[in-house]
Amino acid sequence: MIYCGIDWAEKTHDVALVDDSGQLLAKRHITDDVAGYKLLLDLLAEYGDTEDAPIPIAIETSRGLLVAVLRTGKRQVFAINPMAAARYRDRHAVSRKKSDPGDALVLANILRTDMHAHRPLPADSDLARAVAVLARAQQDATWNRQQMSNQLRSLLREYYPAALAAAANWQNGLCRPEIRELLKAAPTPVKAARLTRTQITAALKRAGRQRGIEGETERLREVFRADWAHQPLLVEDALGTQMLALLIQLEAACTAADNLAQAVEEAFQQHPDAEVILSFPGLGTQLGARVLAEIGDDRTRFADARGLKAYAGSSPITRASGKKSAIARRWVKNDRLNHAGYLWAFATLTASPGAKAHYRRRRDNHADWHASALRNLFNRMLGQLYHCLQHHKLFNEQAAFAAPPVLAVSAA
Repeated sequence: MIYCGIDWAEKTHDVALVDDSGQLLAKRHITDDVAGYKLLLDLLAEYGDTEDAPIPIAIETSRGLLVAVLRTGKRQVFAINPMAAARYRDRHAVSRKKSDPGDALVLANILRTDMHAHRPLPADSDLARAVAVLARAQQDATWNRQQMSNQLRSLLREYYPAALAAAANWQNGLCRPEIRELLKAAPTPVKAARLTRTQITAALKRAGRQRGIEGETERLREVFRADWAHQPLLVEDALGTQMLALLIQLEAACTAADNLAQAVEEAFQQHPDAEVILSFPGLGTQLGARVLAEIGDDRTRFADARGLKAYAGSSPITRASGKKSAIARRWVKNDRLNHAGYLWAFATLTASPGAKAHYRRRRDNHADWHASALRNLFNRMLGQLYHCLQHHKLFNEQAAFAAPPVLAVSAA
């Protein structure tokens, strides 16, 4: 066997090839372009790389054009965590020296000695990988939108409490188009107090509102004309200018999140696993796409449901030493899947009677806190999802949450 290690960098990469005995066969310094990729593939072919028997490769990243080129065909590409690679480096040099060619050699030796302990990149379909790109981008855009909303709220508290009161009746009010149109029309409380009914109505219509406009107009007019504390006029105008700058960023974040959500829905509906995932209670299009994005559609990626649960961080971990033993939550996990799992478990409480009963048993009988009970419920739902995806079956409430056996209690 020949093993390859690549020390990845932004512009250039170092490559090392070793054999079964650990002997360095070749090393190269390649550029991050088509010429460098061709040099790498020629080097691999020179040492026996074929389409049916490709040389396995270890690299410290799982994305990028270089990884895309290497993943073509049947080749196994191992994305080694940089922290794990640093630990392996200490096995080869106690002096703690470091170099890029040396790191490439370390990565190659990781596969030579411990390839069985590392998982190659999953062989997901192109559609599943596209869903992953869109779902993660939409999740990032949602987080960015909330961050911008929090910054805007913090600024409005300094000089414009009327705007916060106006948005209080709407869920996630500052991200609503109505309040954004009103803030454009009146960036300061002085200007807001001068808004007429016609101007408020026009702002609501520009935001796309069609019903309840008259009642909302009266409510907003009363809020803006109420007695509020004010900053000095010059300071208020300056804060209004700052607010408009933040508002532009918030609008861009809202538009990006909405556009990506539409793209996620279109791509996710085309995937054959969408029917199974959407059959589960608490999973809609966006959340289901996030789950698919993290677990993929490679059925051989996880040997069993336990592997998937450990990857998601839903199963507990045992730490034992001597007479001491402790069971705790996992800290090393897929954070995106874990976050989606918390939302999924919370949504099932109102969508599935069996899930709600399971949650109540964890709270009442096991004295779990809310987060622990949700994590346990997510752990169970994830195992059921693994089974349904493996056999392409839809969720069944009766099979998933069968009634617990009733224990007969004999009279004393």
